[in-house]
Amino acid sequence: MVEAEIYRALGDPTRLTIVRRLAAGAPATIGELSKNLGISRQGARKQLQVLVSANVVHLVPKGRETQVVLDPATLQQAREFISGLEFQWDQRLEALKAFVEGDSEA
Repeated sequence: MVEAEIYRALGDPTRLTIVRRLAAGAPATIGELSKNLGISRQGARKQLQVLVSANVVHLVPKGRETQVVLDPATLQQAREFISGLEFQWDQRLEALKAFVEGDSEA
């Protein structure tokens, strides 16, 4: 299940911070993203590799630097999965409400 890989990648606080930083602005270099994370640049690279493996971000070489680019399609896929679960729960809650209130149409 692709969603499981995405959520596993987003489940770490450091990786989630990286994704939030990218979502708030433009692509950034690994050096820019590793600032104030409390980890080394090499540690940031390891965290980014998990995000790359889940297709949450892509690494794009730009001269001597590497740009980290967020993949909005992957995040949209995760969002759609959650929306589907939300819809199912809304239906179940409506059925329960109708049952409790004695509505025979449900």
